[in-house]
Amino acid sequence: MKDKDLPNDYESSSLEELTLEANKIIEDLESQKDLQNSIEKYQNLIKLNNIIEKKFKKKVTDINTTTKDNISKITSKNNAKKTK
Repeated sequence: MKDKDLPNDYESSSLEELTLEANKIIEDLESQKDLQNSIEKYQNLIKLNNIIEKKFKKKVTDINTTTKDNISKITSKNNAKKTK
């Protein structure tokens, strides 16, 4: 299943917004009596989950990069103080 089949606004949505949308789909699916009519919703939920995973991985990478940069700055400052 391709993520590109989902509406474009999912790509620009935040993790919180995507999670809320996924929860709405889950609630709707739980209330369905006829599962045959729910196949498309399940497929959309899987696609939405894939987008959430990608965004989460990117966010983790960004956090790691920022943390490494901050640690480097702190160590550089500490080393500069020690050499004075």
